[in-house]
Amino acid sequence: MEMKVCQSCGMPLREEKEFGTNADGSKNEEYCVYCYQGGRFMQDCTMEEMIAHCAEFTDEFNKGAGTNFTKEEAIAGMREYFPQLKRWKK
Repeated sequence: MEMKVCQSCGMPLREEKEFGTNADGSKNEEYCVYCYQGGRFMQDCTMEEMIAHCAEFTDEFNKGAGTNFTKEEAIAGMREYFPQLKRWKK
């Protein structure tokens, strides 16, 4: 089974509590709780602004994933990956 990831920030969605919510309060399995609540995005931002925000969590990501990316490497990776996510696809 393929792991679900937030289609806005790329965060792995492992537990139901991490899912965002639709306008009717039901869970939304495409977006995380940090990006999407009550049927709307929590941040009105560009993809580059989202990448800059997510880059602030590089150290936390490295700990959880057992990696050692620099902030610059993380940004470069997100610039390649994010255009594949639903929110940022053109």
